[in-house]
Amino acid sequence: MRREILVPKLGLTMSEGVLVEWMVQPGDSFKMDQGLFVIESEKAANEVGAEADGLLLEISAQTGETLPCGTVIGYWDDGQSGGDVATPGPIPAEGIASAVTPVAAVYATVPVPAGQRVPVTPLARRLAAKHGLELAAVSGSGPRGRIRARDVLVQAAQSAQTAQASAAINPAHVAAQASERVENFPSSARGTMRTPSNLERTRAQRLTAAKQKVPHFYLAAEAEMSAVMALRIQFNAAQTRQRLTLNHFILAAVGQALETMPEMNCVWTDDGILTLDSSDVGMAVNTDKGLLVPVLRGLGQLSLGTIAKRAGELIKRAQAGRLASGEMQGGSITVSNAGMHDVTYMTSIINPGQSMILGVGSIREVFRPDENGQPVIRREMGMVLSADHRVIDGVAGLKFLKCVAQALEQPMCLLVT
Repeated sequence: MRREILVPKLGLTMSEGVLVEWMVQPGDSFKMDQGLFVIESEKAANEVGAEADGLLLEISAQTGETLPCGTVIGYWDDGQSGGDVATPGPIPAEGIASAVTPVAAVYATVPVPAGQRVPVTPLARRLAAKHGLELAAVSGSGPRGRIRARDVLVQAAQSAQTAQASAAINPAHVAAQASERVENFPSSARGTMRTPSNLERTRAQRLTAAKQKVPHFYLAAEAEMSAVMALRIQFNAAQTRQRLTLNHFILAAVGQALETMPEMNCVWTDDGILTLDSSDVGMAVNTDKGLLVPVLRGLGQLSLGTIAKRAGELIKRAQAGRLASGEMQGGSITVSNAGMHDVTYMTSIINPGQSMILGVGSIREVFRPDENGQPVIRREMGMVLSADHRVIDGVAGLKFLKCVAQALEQPMCLLVT
């Protein structure tokens, strides 16, 4: 029986993916769980396996296309009787424009009165930015004129056809467009241009959107790290099974702060403010493909040894490119530790979908007066909390940051879960 192959939804926040590779070709047979194709989501490439034995009949989407979740990208035969399932025809190879053009005739658009705010879905907004479209030029087909992704694609296809026609009439238009794309660089500028990867392009779009749409505010503090440094030395000297780093203590302190202040463990969504049940914490990891953020689950309930073990496993998988999409989703906060790079403070952009990120700097030895006014050396680590002002206010953010600092200054509390 003929069945559809769909773009899978690989996480709660995934709305689209890039088709990276077909691992089988039409006419090839495959076994259950054998890899059929590779889809790249916001942060990872995921190999999608077959749900049963079968035969690939046809491919209806080409590699490199960005496709919404649920899009039909091919058809397969499961070997069972029952006839063909009624399914739409394949997307023509010449591109998305011909695929979306018929949509305009199916969904009636609703004009929005001048001066009124146009409702728009997040995916539609991202697609409009990607295609360089003004949302005011797009007619929405949703309730109250809400602009959906398909509306943007229809407008993009129409704009592309208009541009092609204009360019055919006036070749100088093409040169003018090329000139605009260099963003006014001087004619004497020399360098090497490269096309960003799908991962780089997606990251750029997501972080740009986060910075533009999320009202960030920033709080800075220092934590005195002498006690943590001494405890770490004692712990590592006492055993060789699991080595602790300063970052493990920082992660533990953030997890404990979420347990102490559960009202901080919340995120903004289109449907409202979601308070999370588990103290999940993201951990920024630098890899050959750029920065990835695997998430440690239930961090506030874990021992330091367990945190070190799980963090180590996630770091290895991240650097090897083997993280699953679900391992990089969830949580309200990420820890981004740049202490090894000799930086005093780091102000970070909130990871999309979360409400906080803690930027961690290097430890500095400085002289401070003690209670008697005498100079004493302190080992201070700068921390900057970036927070989403839609769900967190300044006072709550300060309390949270103080809670993290106190846990690091009195680290024996981190040994008790």
